[in-house]
Amino acid sequence: MPQPVTVVGGGLAGSEAAWQLARRGVPVRLHEMRPTRPTPVHRTSALAELVCSNSLKALDPATPHGLLKAEMERLGSLIVRCAHRTRVPAGGALAVDRDAFSDAVTVALLEEPNVTVVREEVTAIPEGIVVLAAGPMVSDALRDALARFIGRDYLYFFDAISPVVEADSIDRDLVFPASRYGKGGGEDYLNCPLNEAEYDAFVSALLSGEKAPLHEVDRTPFFEGCLPIEEMARRGRDTLRFGPMKPVGLVNPRTGVRPFAVVQLRQDNLAAEHYSMVGFQTQLRWPEQTRIFRTLPGLAGAEFVRLGQIHRNCYIDAPTVLLDTLQARSRPTLFFAGQISGVEGYTESAATGLLAGMNAARLAWDQPARTLPPSTMLGALCRYVSSAPAGEYQPMNAAFGLLPPVEGERGKKRDRRAHRAAAALAALDAWLAACGDEAPTLS
Repeated sequence: MPQPVTVVGGGLAGSEAAWQLARRGVPVRLHEMRPTRPTPVHRTSALAELVCSNSLKALDPATPHGLLKAEMERLGSLIVRCAHRTRVPAGGALAVDRDAFSDAVTVALLEEPNVTVVREEVTAIPEGIVVLAAGPMVSDALRDALARFIGRDYLYFFDAISPVVEADSIDRDLVFPASRYGKGGGEDYLNCPLNEAEYDAFVSALLSGEKAPLHEVDRTPFFEGCLPIEEMARRGRDTLRFGPMKPVGLVNPRTGVRPFAVVQLRQDNLAAEHYSMVGFQTQLRWPEQTRIFRTLPGLAGAEFVRLGQIHRNCYIDAPTVLLDTLQARSRPTLFFAGQISGVEGYTESAATGLLAGMNAARLAWDQPARTLPPSTMLGALCRYVSSAPAGEYQPMNAAFGLLPPVEGERGKKRDRRAHRAAAALAALDAWLAACGDEAPTLS
């Protein structure tokens, strides 16, 4: 009989880890502290709740996140399967109805006989085989226990979430539906077009808007991959226009020309009742957000389901702590997964939960943990977090730069990436065939 495994944290990583363990015949106790102990950013008690976006990014395997999801599908990912089942239009991205997605994950795990969901806070690192996927909003007690285990302070960064708007409050006479370059359905986003004067006025309003205070902000950097919009505006007049407000690939059908800048709104649920402001993480105080965002074309009467917010994320100095199997160097029965392990993003978090669950299951069956080929995106990501220079570590997204060059790749960047993606999937297929590890399926 396999040893039981404890999974701490019911987010994307913990949910995926529990699924991988259970479908390999391992009994799992999945601890989630909500709703007994809420967090500043979660609003439900559902497992795998999405907080700062409803998008798991691109689907095309010739993109880093598309390749990572393709690998996860081959490995029997619960998260990717539920995401496809609850998908909403978002061009070439895999965006989901938040509530339907987390409900699907929750039901799958509650109906799995090998999983016991425990609704209580974990304040110390459990004994035995453990997957620690407590998430970036880890409770203070467990954070302190981890700091004692690691023997050094945590690293911190501040993260932010974007506002969500009631669909009926958007002025459809001023916005226009379109996806950049007509990707996906071609009209998967609503676009608020700004001319040059409107853009400059908006940037000025952002710079002068009152911000919510951040404790420890003087010594705690923002994460570069998720900057608040006012921080981007502070870096230069055109920073936003070349970032989340870029107008490339979009033409306003009413004028026949490309706007000077746009704010994109992405459908947030299947019923199309809510739209999120893409890339609009912010530190502005809530009254200031309402005032400033209502100056945007089409949002004068906007009703906000949720306003933007800053919160502190925690992660370990992964290269000093982890092996590329996601085991702790000083305790092989302890696995780290999710953002706390030193990756950034929903897909990356779920992917590390998948590998941690696979390897924890092997330990439970008294078998050694395995590493994935470094030519796969997940294998390369785990190699990076375990071997990057320590001390100044920043969380890492999936990126083609992590993969080794492939013999024979040539041509344009997209062709080279497609070649590298094909090689990654072939390497994963060969690894699975050699290991004889069958991916778990959804019932």
